[in-house]
Amino acid sequence: MTTPHQLSRQDARRVAVRAQLLDADRPGDLFEVVRHLGLVQNDPTAAVAPSADLVLWCRLGQGYDAAELRDAIDTQALLELDGMIRPPEDLALYRAEMAAWPGSGRLKEWQHDIAAWVHDNDACRLDILELLRSDGPLPLRALPDTTVRPWRSSGWTNNRNVEKLLGFMVQRGEVAASGREGRERLWDLAERIYPDDPAPDEDEARRLRDCKRLRALGVARGRAPAAPAEPNDVGEAGEPAVVEGVKGTWRVDPTYLDGLGSPDGFIGRAALLSPLDRLVYDRRRMEELFEFDYQLEMYKPVSKRRWGYWAMPILHGDQLVGKLDATSDRKGGVLVVDAVHEDGPWTKRMRADVRREIEDLARWLDLELVEAG
Repeated sequence: MTTPHQLSRQDARRVAVRAQLLDADRPGDLFEVVRHLGLVQNDPTAAVAPSADLVLWCRLGQGYDAAELRDAIDTQALLELDGMIRPPEDLALYRAEMAAWPGSGRLKEWQHDIAAWVHDNDACRLDILELLRSDGPLPLRALPDTTVRPWRSSGWTNNRNVEKLLGFMVQRGEVAASGREGRERLWDLAERIYPDDPAPDEDEARRLRDCKRLRALGVARGRAPAAPAEPNDVGEAGEPAVVEGVKGTWRVDPTYLDGLGSPDGFIGRAALLSPLDRLVYDRRRMEELFEFDYQLEMYKPVSKRRWGYWAMPILHGDQLVGKLDATSDRKGGVLVVDAVHEDGPWTKRMRADVRREIEDLARWLDLELVEAG
């Protein structure tokens, strides 16, 4: 049995920051970032800028052009699956699960219910496939709703029949996102979008995905609560580790440990993170390693927000030190900074570094920086 690596919290944080390409050694281009991270969440919220653009800008800096990402998606140089932008070669790691939809082994009751709903609406599924084959790619509004049993939900998806059916058809590997027309996502047959690469079986695909995920996270739990679209755990990937002051065993990619304890082993910087950035997306991991108090408050009433609608976590070196509450006013041509929330005491250097990042953000957005109040 491999002896677990003994990591301090600082060690673990530095591994995580380095793995997420957020140290001083910036990556070279858009494709290098996406391939290394494995995925970038394609969320449309744009209080400051779309989350995917913020994720890429804070790694690549002023040279990042958001139009390059749009072009890469439109030309299928990058692909979208489950709301995540991914390198095309990774799609082969999901095809075995797609073929086994709604799941392999003993199915849960909810899986049987979904399979029955799709079966009852099979005529609509075939109508969509026929239309996409002849006229695709098409937006959601152009697809027919010929369902015979509506989708029932207590939430916002109630009666959104085609939208739900499309989601299951994506999981089955039948349709795929093929870019956007304005703000609308376009859909086409998956066989026209996904590369025809050899697909490993489910177990091997899961192992490879775990390894890729650990490479992107650096340090993670072997097991974690289920998360939508992309898990937060990494199975048996990497090597075991114990983090001082944190209960349980972790998994670490040992390549990030080289030189970690030397004076030049880690050189950090300041970065303004999307709330959906993978460094902070797993809130439990964030709290355990960074001891950082944060929630995305966009769904809270204004009166109950502590930090702001789209408060951006602030990274300085290997620590999360505060939140930036800012909003882009495109019509007014300004980036409005409502507040910079400092967690604990900041040094003059920290304030200067963070201020420089805020100024860089305004410059990248081509907006004038304005302090509220």
